Amino acid sequence: MKRYFVFAPIFSLLLFLQWGCNRQKELVEGQGYINVDGGKIWYRVVGKGDKTPMLMLHGGPGMPSYYLKPLSSLGNDRKIIFFDQLGCGKSDHITDTTLMTVDHYVEEVAKVVQHFGLKEYYLFGQSWGTMLGTEFYLKHPEGIKAVILSSPAISIPRWLEDADSLISILPDSVQQAIRINEKKKNYNAPEYKKGVQLFYENFVARKLPWSADIDSCFMQIGKQYDYMNGPSEFTIVGPLKSFDRTDRLHEINVPTLFITGEYDEAAPSTVKYYQSLVPGAKLEIIPGAGHFTMQDSPEKNNKAVSDFLNSLEK
Repeated sequence: MKRYFVFAPIFSLLLFLQWGCNRQKELVEGQGYINVDGGKIWYRVVGKGDKTPMLMLHGGPGMPSYYLKPLSSLGNDRKIIFFDQLGCGKSDHITDTTLMTVDHYVEEVAKVVQHFGLKEYYLFGQSWGTMLGTEFYLKHPEGIKAVILSSPAISIPRWLEDADSLISILPDSVQQAIRINEKKKNYNAPEYKKGVQLFYENFVARKLPWSADIDSCFMQIGKQYDYMNGPSEFTIVGPLKSFDRTDRLHEINVPTLFITGEYDEAAPSTVKYYQSLVPGAKLEIIPGAGHFTMQDSPEKNNKAVSDFLNSLEK
């Protein structure tokens, strides 16, 4: 009996500690900073609901999270975690190109998950965030209950093919200006910049005038965009040019939703192909929207996301 009384408190303590480790850390609304390799990153938690939280990965690379703000209304049911990846927005800006790698950003996401003690969560990625999200899932699938890949860029070779098709829709003079200046690598030429803007207004963010959040994103875009990607959405000359994970999409074994806009630079036909590679994946095409579906059609975009999540939480 003495032995029982000696060890019972220790056994109870171990059970308590194990319960605490397995328990989802309570998320609190607010903002702050997280130390990561290379500096500090800014985050913001919104929402009052207590359903499974969602972690948001913005695009770019280097496009701050502000443009994702319309998705905040999903916080009626759950906590939403936004953050600016290192190098852009309210996070520390960087010039060290050794930090501008897919692997670095994957481990940065792991630090965010660890910081919030996320045991179960949904992973949402948009554009470059789908590349990052896919890579992160393949390396750290623990706790991810479902994946949402919005306007995905899973294969940059296919992305460039689609971009060429979209450029061919633009006026001949604009096409010429883009092609000539691409050959000369004269990306600061006014006519090239005008072509970029016209492309963006047709296939990236179609709702004009652009919101203040979109303007702020372009003003605070990080240097990793030029380094990893290139001078524009359709001139990709950085290390991401060869990125392609279509051969591993079949490894995603959680519920998956693909979203694209009717006029998205992530072409609906390509996104349908991605969907076919993920077992049981669903697809939503947002009418009238470009790449920023949450800006062009926030209500329809959010309904697509909430309907998907609600179907998992019945």
